Amino acid sequence: MRTAAESAHPPAFHVQEVAEHVFAYVQPDGGWCLNNAGIIAPPGHTALVDTAATQVRARALKEAVGRVSGTPPRYLVNTHAHGDHTFGNSQFTDTAVIVAHEQARAEMAVAGLHLTGLWPDVQWGEIAVELPALTFCDRMTLHVGDIPAELLYLGVAHTTSDTLVWLPEQRVLFTGDVVMSGVTPFCLTGSVSGSIEVIDELRMLEAETVVPGHGPVAGPEILDETYGYLRFVQKLAADGLSAGLSPLDAAREADLGPYHELLDVERLVPNLHRAYAEALGQAPGSRLDIEQLFASMVDYHGGLPDCAA
Repeated sequence: MRTAAESAHPPAFHVQEVAEHVFAYVQPDGGWCLNNAGIIAPPGHTALVDTAATQVRARALKEAVGRVSGTPPRYLVNTHAHGDHTFGNSQFTDTAVIVAHEQARAEMAVAGLHLTGLWPDVQWGEIAVELPALTFCDRMTLHVGDIPAELLYLGVAHTTSDTLVWLPEQRVLFTGDVVMSGVTPFCLTGSVSGSIEVIDELRMLEAETVVPGHGPVAGPEILDETYGYLRFVQKLAADGLSAGLSPLDAAREADLGPYHELLDVERLVPNLHRAYAEALGQAPGSRLDIEQLFASMVDYHGGLPDCAA
């Protein structure tokens, strides 16, 4: 499906029904700023999980929601504060109440449109920061018609304020960027050890379908794959510390093995910075120099990673 006629290069996406009245909105290939969204649409009711990075992409999502459901979204859940999941909020505030974890709202307010400065060549369009109007601390249940959607905060993972959206009757889990499919996990502002703990809890839900923040829809095996990568990062960090290597040098010497085929492998560098900090006793989600971590990743990559948003 393609849409957004106002763009010379309409964004590619597909809408996949993952359970009755539940859909994944997938933007290939899932690389930088090409995130997924979710649509929960029983008759007469609609809720949306996340938006998109640019005005054109958010409009394409809105058109897709309109085709799936004749009812505009009443709720819009932001799984975390990052702009690729939230910059499109303003396209939906005519009907939807934005919901997020209380700390995600604070993070969005501080970050503003900072992401646009990292990739100034991206055609972001007319975007604005639209903060959540409704926040929660540990959990909340939205009743989308006859579908209960449980919003869960399980701890520091991809960020300090990730929301997992769990549909217990459909056994569908929307993970935001806590889990990605075919894409390298990213703990720049979160925690490697915290992500591992959160994934342990997610396994207990016994989901049948997992809609990740980026990449194709998967089954519960994607939880194990993400867990394995994060354990691999912890092992690299332990070995690097023992050898006296910096996170950047440890990344350069690493044999990625089965993980070399993941998109955006350069994320290994900030992940190692996090794992080093945690191995040295810093708490999950503790403040690090994010600009320095990002610069180290760019150094490893040999330039700024491509963003196709």
